Amino acid sequence: MTITGNWRDRAGTVFECQKQPASGSRGMVVSNHPLASAAGAEMLAGGNAIDAAIATLFALTVVEPMMVGIIGGGMAHIRLADGSHRFIDGQSTVPLAVRPDSYRSKPDSAHDVFDTVDNENLNGPKAVATPGSLKAWCETLRRFGTMSLADVMQPAIRHAARGYAATPYLHECITDGAEEMLKDKAISAIYLPDGVPLKAGERVVQSEYAETLTTISRHGEKALYHGPLGDILVDYMKAHGGFITREDLTSYKTVERAPIRADYRGWEILGPPPPAASGVHIAQMLNILEGFDIAALGFGTADTIHYVAEVLKIAFADRAAASGDPDFVGVPVARLTSKDYADERRRAIDPERAQRWSAGVAQLEGAHTTHMTAADAMGNVVATTQTINNLFGARIMIPGLGTVPNNYMNLYDPRPGHALSLAPGKRVTTSMSPMMALRNGKLVYALGLPGGKKIFPSALQALINLIDHGMSLQQAVEAPRVWTEGNALEVELAVPQGVRADLASRGHKVLAVPTVAGGMNAIQFHDDGSLTGAACWRADGTPIGLAGGLARAGIRFGLA
Repeated sequence: MTITGNWRDRAGTVFECQKQPASGSRGMVVSNHPLASAAGAEMLAGGNAIDAAIATLFALTVVEPMMVGIIGGGMAHIRLADGSHRFIDGQSTVPLAVRPDSYRSKPDSAHDVFDTVDNENLNGPKAVATPGSLKAWCETLRRFGTMSLADVMQPAIRHAARGYAATPYLHECITDGAEEMLKDKAISAIYLPDGVPLKAGERVVQSEYAETLTTISRHGEKALYHGPLGDILVDYMKAHGGFITREDLTSYKTVERAPIRADYRGWEILGPPPPAASGVHIAQMLNILEGFDIAALGFGTADTIHYVAEVLKIAFADRAAASGDPDFVGVPVARLTSKDYADERRRAIDPERAQRWSAGVAQLEGAHTTHMTAADAMGNVVATTQTINNLFGARIMIPGLGTVPNNYMNLYDPRPGHALSLAPGKRVTTSMSPMMALRNGKLVYALGLPGGKKIFPSALQALINLIDHGMSLQQAVEAPRVWTEGNALEVELAVPQGVRADLASRGHKVLAVPTVAGGMNAIQFHDDGSLTGAACWRADGTPIGLAGGLARAGIRFGLA
């Protein structure tokens, strides 16, 4: 039972929001760049939430190039006006030419570290997995949208051809990746002219990518998977030692999947299924936390953070043992998401001491990111997380395409015999968490964020903020976060020193950090049909709400 009253009265950590929410009655788009949100809002004037989502994603490939691209992968959570939910899995796959010994693991790497000799799975052509994003976007628009691909791509083409102003955030991301990006002439020419990162306010022009987008707008995904754009990608890979071949592109398929469902204090929580690890482990962690009175313990207190940290470690131990592509790994979904298993794990938690956790499940027998959220007035909702993995992906650019490819190969274990080990055609396992929460059958929240392995722990905390602590949507996405997978317990700087000291006394290795994961954005659906959109301070997130409407029928005016 959620405690009434202000969450601040019980909090151990307090904070002030840095952004304001938006409201609307006819639709809402929230993404991590204002131009991308505007692209989606433009579609809502005559289309639906799916049209808006695809327009936003294409625009993000231009204005947030360090996070998302057409040579990437992702997962979309779609709720249609009829109330049905589905996930469109456009995750990247291991190229068919990759073998278990294609990479050499760095000696003495920890079990959760997938680094390879010469960073071949991190930077450069060998780091690139078979892309799924473009095919998933085009198919989704055809199935569920109302507008043409050419129409929804116009904002992206315009911003690529005419340019846009770099934000301070983009400048910082370029600076972070500069050392590796400077090794590649094509990517440096755009983002590091004269060897120096673009400054905030300087224009980013991507004329070559504008031509690529124009080709896609005319010919659809076939331009890449069966056409000339694919030839450019395959020729580049062959010339530079990459693995992707024409067969990888022509054989790639998206997969539609059913959501993972969890019940938490009377709320129905829906998240992505395997190969994503997030939905299963968010359900698992909520089941464990349901046995604690999180609301009474208070937001950001040592007690609450301690329990969150312990369930995170449990989830990551189980993730390492038995999460993966269900076509290759027997993921014990029923066991992981059961209340009985949660009871077992909860009973082993010591309220006063941090513990090391091992997996409680095994495989069954057998086989840097962006997020956006869109809704329309008809009841269609899209929450989708897309990525090229690390900042600027493989930190190269494909000449002739003008786009940055993913470095998804860094998410596979280069050592054979594990749940996340390499296998040709295997889909990547990610932490993407496009989540939705329903109360009494009605959709109340849709949310998500980027941030690698820190995504699903952050999405979990946002759900707790909303359901247990009763925060507003803006507060829930901006609230200080914590994260651990069993080593250091990272806490954002807003967590007070006294709380950190209490956690340390319980055995946690506390590490204060500026941020945990990336910019969350979310939409709240109110009983009166209105919408609230929110984005947090960790990215250039911008909510845009559509209100107003058409003129009243029969209205005319005349001049005297």
